[in-house]
Amino acid sequence: MNSVVRAVSIEAEVTASDFRNAMRQLTGGVSVITAGKGRDISGMTVTSVSSLSVDPPSLIVSLNRESSSWPLVKRYGFFGVNILTSDQIDIAERFTGKGGLKGADRFAGARWTTRASGVPLLADALSAIDCEVEDVVERHSHAIVIGRVLDVAVSVRTAALAYWQGRYVALDQDEDAAKLAEVSVPVRKTGRKF
Repeated sequence: MNSVVRAVSIEAEVTASDFRNAMRQLTGGVSVITAGKGRDISGMTVTSVSSLSVDPPSLIVSLNRESSSWPLVKRYGFFGVNILTSDQIDIAERFTGKGGLKGADRFAGARWTTRASGVPLLADALSAIDCEVEDVVERHSHAIVIGRVLDVAVSVRTAALAYWQGRYVALDQDEDAAKLAEVSVPVRKTGRKF
């Protein structure tokens, strides 16, 4: 692997607030990461899930190392990625920890199942992905976790939950496509081929 090291002179520090405001411009899909087994479980809401590879199926997620879920991911070596539907804001909020709920108490009020790893997976998620930890890169306050996908469950629903500019946003494939069609400029046929 080639790496390039260079000295960079930075005039002014980027503050955490400035960086947070800049990153709020990036729309992120909302997922709940689950970890642990039995009653030794926890989870956290994230917008940091991304696919890494199709062959073999793998993904990455960035986890705060101060979260209650991080020690469980490290201990058990497995985690779940539960991609939320647009009507699961209550689940997203519950797993942020804002209401004071911790551990297994965050799972109340929803249906959960398990797959190969034994990690809780949300039965009504847009997608539920069962992962084994393949590698971890720890940097600053977070760990970048590479997960090898063991199993997936995909819903037929089409409305996803996203987070943008500090708010939850519903994205509905069918509904949004219809709205776009209403406001689209009609294409005039000119007879030219492109």
